Amino acid sequence: MQFANSLVVLDFETTGLSPAQGDRAIEIGAVRLVNGEVVDEFQGLMNPGFRVSGFIENYTGISNSMLVDAPSCEEVMQQFADFIGDDHLLAHNASFDKKFLDAELANIGRDYSGTFFCSLLTSRRIFQTAINHQLSTLVKHINIPPTGQYHRALFDAQMTAQLWLAILADIRDRYGIDQLSFAQLAKLQKTAKKDVDKLLQNMIYH
Repeated sequence: MQFANSLVVLDFETTGLSPAQGDRAIEIGAVRLVNGEVVDEFQGLMNPGFRVSGFIENYTGISNSMLVDAPSCEEVMQQFADFIGDDHLLAHNASFDKKFLDAELANIGRDYSGTFFCSLLTSRRIFQTAINHQLSTLVKHINIPPTGQYHRALFDAQMTAQLWLAILADIRDRYGIDQLSFAQLAKLQKTAKKDVDKLLQNMIYH
């Protein structure tokens, strides 16, 4: 059985909010966790084929001059599709990253077989007392000192991986669930916050 501490944690930086409106990825970063340990990383800038806005340059720190000689989205995403393999996937606010992963892989005729999970949805259920559930806020909440720049893909993926391990550790410490299965994780993400404690208590005995 596969458990929730073994997956690929990923993050995209993009030209905007929607691939359906023509936005493209400009950076991908990812961390592979195996049994709760970081065993591999992936990072790549990619040229979307057009200039990015000043807002995106300021937001991400990724300038047009950095992208002009970067490989194409197609080239980087071929490499990333190979990197993913058959692993399950995780991102913070996964609905956003999934849109871009699906769109960019569709452009090159590739796909993935793993299930996409969301650390944002899970954190809302496990860290209910956090001020909010933005990645930077949660990193402070779990007392992890940030060592890089937010809104760069690899750093965000690294911080999300650390957050994810903290979530799993919190579940283990509070409920004695040493290994959370992906089926249990899927159920947890869909459970109302008020019912999370009961759900996890029940998982102890099943």
